[in-house]
Amino acid sequence: MDTTTWVGATAKQIARAVRRGDTNATQVVADHLEQIGISDPALGAFRVVRDVEAIREAEKVDDQEDLANLPLAGVPVAVKENTAVAGLPTWNGSAAARSAEVAEVDHEVVRRLRGAGAVVVGVTRMPEMGLWALTDDADGPARNPWDLERTPGGSSGGSAAAVAAGLVPIAQGNDGLGSIRIPAACCGLVGLKPGKGVVPVDFGDKDWFGLVENGMLATTVADAALGFSVLAGQAPAKLVEPAKLRIGVSLRSPVAGVKPDEPNVSAVGTASKLLVDTGHDTVKADPVYSTGVALGVLATWFAGAFVNSEGLPVDRLQARTRQHIRLGKAAMKAGLVRQRQRDAWRERSIQFFADRSIDLLLTPALASAPPSAGQFSSASWRKNMMTNANYAPYAAPWNYAGLPAIVVPVGFRPDGLPLAVQLVGPPGSELLLLSVAGQFEVANPWQRHALV
Repeated sequence: MDTTTWVGATAKQIARAVRRGDTNATQVVADHLEQIGISDPALGAFRVVRDVEAIREAEKVDDQEDLANLPLAGVPVAVKENTAVAGLPTWNGSAAARSAEVAEVDHEVVRRLRGAGAVVVGVTRMPEMGLWALTDDADGPARNPWDLERTPGGSSGGSAAAVAAGLVPIAQGNDGLGSIRIPAACCGLVGLKPGKGVVPVDFGDKDWFGLVENGMLATTVADAALGFSVLAGQAPAKLVEPAKLRIGVSLRSPVAGVKPDEPNVSAVGTASKLLVDTGHDTVKADPVYSTGVALGVLATWFAGAFVNSEGLPVDRLQARTRQHIRLGKAAMKAGLVRQRQRDAWRERSIQFFADRSIDLLLTPALASAPPSAGQFSSASWRKNMMTNANYAPYAAPWNYAGLPAIVVPVGFRPDGLPLAVQLVGPPGSELLLLSVAGQFEVANPWQRHALV
């Protein structure tokens, strides 16, 4: 780390230094705002940067007499633009919502971040309504710091790009069908999607019928664990070495006809070997992704777009979004959004771990390299659907089941882009997932930032 700046430091390092008085929040935030000004014009990670407001908030942190109980003291964070930040409109990635009313209060997860001493430096870009694993709009694409010609994924693409480029040490995102884990995989980050009910969502009717969970993107497991504890309202937990585990391994894609490419197959092989070397057992264990589950996921995804569009000028929405809305309206009318079906998949998923006597499941994080950072927002609905399905099929079933899952870096593709794997666990396994991810990090350390 460059000792003349706090850019590149972890959230834990920054908070510890601020609490000790080795630095102050104002200096840390100023360093990061300067770096955002240098790097973000090329990245397009931020929708809005809160230059003046962030410095004022940092000064307030510094004015507090006792920082001992602030686990994120002085840590600059970014917030996804669909999450209310007091004083800003909540754009939800859409030009049709740019005239939205200014939020009067923070979303609960933002309130918790600020309550822990974090400073919100800006809000990050996402695709319209968070519908896609590709982040771009008429203003241009958000870009992957590892390769500016590639997407950082979506829908938390701006948050992932900002963290991977070192513009902030951690960033909030949310995950409806992979929107934390897919960008984490694209950008070489740790991305945890908590299980259902662990972290507040509070998006009203805009949570895709309960598919969406809030979480964090980070460059280290320790930062991911710290961010998770703050969002979950828990005391920061010290991760401990897990006992010997039995971990299922599956390459099976939830999308028929889609198979992982050789680098992603290799990533699972690398992760399997790391698990065995760390003392765990691995066994082949393929979930049964039924056609009914696939149709249920699609119907809920479409219907989420329909519900989220209420009150918006539909003619100002992107063509791909309007098609999603039409399909969502039809799905709602046909009664295809069925909670009973989701409950059944959740129970089958939980039973899968018991039947196979496994503690966790290892899968690829992606099926292929991140697509280009082209203008998918103006492309056809079909092109968007095919691109999403072909490169990122592995995340969605676990939102539908409401189970926790984490993405962890495991190396690089031949073209220099990061590789990652996904670990899925039964309800309540967030800390176990983080502990195993920590074992990966010790055994196979990764490069924390792209050199933009």
